[in-house]
Amino acid sequence: MDSMRLYGVLRLVVLAFLVLPAVVLGGSSTRRCKFPAVFNFGDSNSDTGGRSAALSEVNQPNGETFFGHPSGRNCDGRLILDFIAEELKSPYLSPYLDSIGTDFRHGANFATGGSSVRPGGYSPFHLGIQISQFMRFKSQTEALYNNQLDPSRKMPPVKSSLPRPKDFSKALYIFDIGQNDLYYGFQYTTLEQVRLSIPDILSQLSQAVHQLYKEGARIFWVHNTGPIGCLPTRVINDRSKPGNLDQNGCVKPNNEIAQEFNGQLKDMVFKLRAQLPDVALTHVDMYSAKYALISNAKNEGFVDPFEFCCGTYYIDCGKKEIVYGTVYGNLCQNPSRHVSWDGIHYSESANLWVANRILNGSFSDPPVSIREACYHPKNL
Repeated sequence: MDSMRLYGVLRLVVLAFLVLPAVVLGGSSTRRCKFPAVFNFGDSNSDTGGRSAALSEVNQPNGETFFGHPSGRNCDGRLILDFIAEELKSPYLSPYLDSIGTDFRHGANFATGGSSVRPGGYSPFHLGIQISQFMRFKSQTEALYNNQLDPSRKMPPVKSSLPRPKDFSKALYIFDIGQNDLYYGFQYTTLEQVRLSIPDILSQLSQAVHQLYKEGARIFWVHNTGPIGCLPTRVINDRSKPGNLDQNGCVKPNNEIAQEFNGQLKDMVFKLRAQLPDVALTHVDMYSAKYALISNAKNEGFVDPFEFCCGTYYIDCGKKEIVYGTVYGNLCQNPSRHVSWDGIHYSESANLWVANRILNGSFSDPPVSIREACYHPKNL
């Protein structure tokens, strides 16, 4: 009996050592990164007010669920980027283009609604412009600090709202862009033309990473594009075409292009790791996370994922129109049960559902949580 007990104890000890690395990688505080700043580049999926500041205001009822007023987000509440900030114990990112009440001490958001990687499309603020804005922001910040003649003097208020120069090399750089390049192509070109454009889109995205690398960036968190064919606006346009929808009601050709884009994006990430060996670059499979939600929406407590809460297929969110006595554009009663907020953008509750599944590393390569994204794969 004693020998059996000893065997049992030894077996537990061995198992403990085998499991220990997994426990450490699963979120031990000793491996958590401390990002002094976060810089985000993207489109409306992560725009916290850039488009509102520069082009056109995002009006009510946007923002009503969480902020209680329009917050520059195309959503009833928080975006996935906001949940990233909460996970990192960081303030919500101020949009770079907004000059009112901005605080850039912990980073800045260069994302703008409608933006694409390549010039053209729905917004003038394509990725190249966003990178240029970052470079100017960084150079101006460094110049301000370097011009401080007397280090013993109290820091002027403007400096207290800016990152420190040393923060740029330790910051987290997030990309959530590319959806509009495909969506715009679906609207105005052919599927084959969209497919052929993918290498050029990703070439420009790769160039952006290289530019940031030259500026000292070393930690990247890159989202692939979601299932565009599952956006209600795409389903409305294409559902009448025979054989166009998959088993979940999404537009199959659109999703196939999105998956082709994502496959090439992942290849690009692998190449960047080889080209920039001291970079920690995490690839996040947003497509799979969002498609999982859409596939199981009703089991997860949501209504039909193709029903949207705000606006209709021809009236923008926040607007109403009366047609033959019927009022169109009324807000739904319970936004938290809708996957789609306005036919294009996700609701806060859907964003939270997705965030809860990507931030722990379940959909990441390497499989690390966002709090561990500073670690190079070879050190994991």
